[in-house]
Amino acid sequence: MTDNHVTLKGPDKSSTEISSESPIGTMHPGKVGMKLQIVVIPVSDIHRVKRFYGDLGWRLDVDCAAQDDCRLTRFAAVGCS
Repeated sequence: MTDNHVTLKGPDKSSTEISSESPIGTMHPGKVGMKLQIVVIPVSDIHRVKRFYGDLGWRLDVDCAAQDDCRLTRFAAVGCS
């Protein structure tokens, strides 16, 4: 590796050079720019779930009953905006 350049070697022994001067900006091999936004988890005991995530310090954002047999509860993890 030289200044501003990284060489990646593939399983077939081929190599690819990546430069931080590339048009897409600074490259960070091994890092992916993605964030987890929403995970839907069906549960049978909503009160137990609320207590569990509340004890972790997660923030309760939404808690509403859409229908008699359907309830939406959303938590945000510590550090989420």
